[in-house]
Amino acid sequence: MRAVIIAALGFGLALSACENSTTTGAGAGLPQISCGGISLNDFSAESLPWRLTPRPGPSVLYEPPPRAPQLESTGVWQAPPILISGASAYRCGEFIYQDWLFDDRGAAATPDPADPHDATGYLFSPKAGTLTYPSDPVYARNAADLVELRVKALAQATAFRVTLNSLLDPALVAFTIALGDGGEPVDWPYSANVASPARWFLSVTGEQVEMLDAEAGLAPMPGAQMSVDLLRRQYTITVPHSTWDPGRATLRMAAGVGLWDAAVGSYRQAGPTATATAPGGGAPGTAALFNVAFRAQEPTPEFSAFSGRTIADAAALAKVQAHWWRERLQADALAAGDISEFFVELDFAKLADGSGDESGVPQRGFMNRIHASRFVFGQGLDPAAECGGTSAVRPCEGVMRGQLLPYAIYVPEALPASGYGLTLFPHALSANYNQYLGSRHATQLGERGSGSIAITPSGRGPDGFYYDTAQAELFEVWADVARHYPLDPERVVMTGISMGGIGSFRVATRFPDLFARIMPVVATASGSEAALPALRNVPVMMWTSSFDELQPVVSTEQTISALLDLEYRLDSYRFETWDHLTPSTNDDYAPGAEFLLEDRVPRNPVRVSYVLRPGEDSAADGLVADKAYWLSDLRLRDPALGLGSIDAISQGLGLQEAEAQAVSQSLGVLQGGNHEPAPYTRRLLEWAPPQPAPVRNQLSISAENIASVTVHPQRAGLNCEALIEVSSDGPLAVNLAGC
Repeated sequence: MRAVIIAALGFGLALSACENSTTTGAGAGLPQISCGGISLNDFSAESLPWRLTPRPGPSVLYEPPPRAPQLESTGVWQAPPILISGASAYRCGEFIYQDWLFDDRGAAATPDPADPHDATGYLFSPKAGTLTYPSDPVYARNAADLVELRVKALAQATAFRVTLNSLLDPALVAFTIALGDGGEPVDWPYSANVASPARWFLSVTGEQVEMLDAEAGLAPMPGAQMSVDLLRRQYTITVPHSTWDPGRATLRMAAGVGLWDAAVGSYRQAGPTATATAPGGGAPGTAALFNVAFRAQEPTPEFSAFSGRTIADAAALAKVQAHWWRERLQADALAAGDISEFFVELDFAKLADGSGDESGVPQRGFMNRIHASRFVFGQGLDPAAECGGTSAVRPCEGVMRGQLLPYAIYVPEALPASGYGLTLFPHALSANYNQYLGSRHATQLGERGSGSIAITPSGRGPDGFYYDTAQAELFEVWADVARHYPLDPERVVMTGISMGGIGSFRVATRFPDLFARIMPVVATASGSEAALPALRNVPVMMWTSSFDELQPVVSTEQTISALLDLEYRLDSYRFETWDHLTPSTNDDYAPGAEFLLEDRVPRNPVRVSYVLRPGEDSAADGLVADKAYWLSDLRLRDPALGLGSIDAISQGLGLQEAEAQAVSQSLGVLQGGNHEPAPYTRRLLEWAPPQPAPVRNQLSISAENIASVTVHPQRAGLNCEALIEVSSDGPLAVNLAGC
């Protein structure tokens, strides 16, 4: 049956088996859907600091969720997506499986010497599968990436829906759904070069759909119909009961996606090296599927295996382990040509009865979630769109071009009464969003105190250094978590290794009033040195290594010295036998978890220091940093100078400024990680508790190259009659909000 190609633009949600309502305010526009015994609510009104004026952070953090066609349901489809990879559920009379994103890597066969993934910056997050896409842009290096598979029982037919991550030309894509169990594994049709138990095969081959009877020698079973929605990148197939009727049986189901070669009527076969039209990374007989469904058991990275490795050895081992894209088991099974381990038992009685079953959806621990970005640059992957490493090209859009993006999340075991804290974990250079997945780094920081959700975004690539869209995605993921989980907006911290630590300095100096504390590991304030004064109210813990090859100790010591010269709160651990990778491979962060226990954001500090640097803004990404705490609307007097600074002290809050104590130095040994005990030198600068002071309606401001500022008097403990003392290197307009 030839496909019907549709490109509908509307949004629809059938309600016959679902209840639907919409909210107002923070969650406006997001459907609140309950069905099958579940309720999906938007928590963002309570999870973000909406009530404050000015609101902390950039505007992108507070934007409503964007429209995401691939996540929409139209026609007979009603259920909300799961958005947790590797999970499955019965919702609204539908079975739903959610796959991993960008796991379309195929079999672990013979590597393509021209594999663009190896040419990118993903040095520490290599893939397991070796298949490479044809170079023609129509394949978007992602054309066989399964996002979701659904099944629904209709009155006179069975409906299947497949959503892909990228879909530019349906004629070039093929997928097969294997149904039933005939006993021993049988070969899949159309030279897929894989086998599994099956009784029937339902295959989409380019613009055709066909059902085959495996027991009858792949005899055709006419009657299946198909439509393709290009906007939503969704295939809907219906098989009438006159062709095949599963009744109320429970049947085995497996599925896989590849590319279609219409000229020979088979899955497109891989050669040693990709061409414009043929995949690479394979050989005659290599499995032709790029992506297989129902793989909840994909392993997480094993950090203990990297102990004592040099950077080069660790990169080589990372390639051998290759757990970073959640496709290790898939790659090995496809290499063997037997994918029998990847299947689900599909219960048609549950579908017929509209029963709900969420037992296949994880609620706690490590997960990969999917979110929809408001920034779309195309489809698939473009290795040429890397950001350029330490000399990041700006603006940078990143390698991941489409709307649907993955992120890693750790959800603690217990839900605190006031909501989870939040720990932002941006990944390192050459790593991906799964860098901390399965690590003690995430569990120790996530389970600290009453519990804190830990998140690592994709950064849209390996090397964005958290400028522009890489920074925007950090806030988009934060907003996505705020919609799905109850957060306590007063408990937010940030940490990260290497580039992730550099990102911690960058983001916290731009938006200090979002964070209680930060903990950069083997990282400097590279690019943010001049902005360190903005961290007055954000205590810093730094872990550095004496033998660091990438962030030399001379550089990390410069950042430490700068913070000590400012007399800011700092807890510095210099590990005397470690190199750049050792903190990751040792994987024990108990002192960091203790430091971050004090994770409440100070909303109205007595003294506010800020460095305005509009050159790092990106209005198109919703990233404008021009405020901090009770100061807002900061403007430079001379933009050519690039930055300006302001320091404001209020006497209206009834407290003196906290006084810095003397720096203390001590020696110690960290134990409990994957290595031998690790000796360190610790330097600690703390503040004495602030003392009470007479309340005065008075404010003092000193500024350099600042043309104007708005003070929010209520938050500063002032009123409209406040006495304002100003010291500035030029004219400065001071506005009192509401006065």
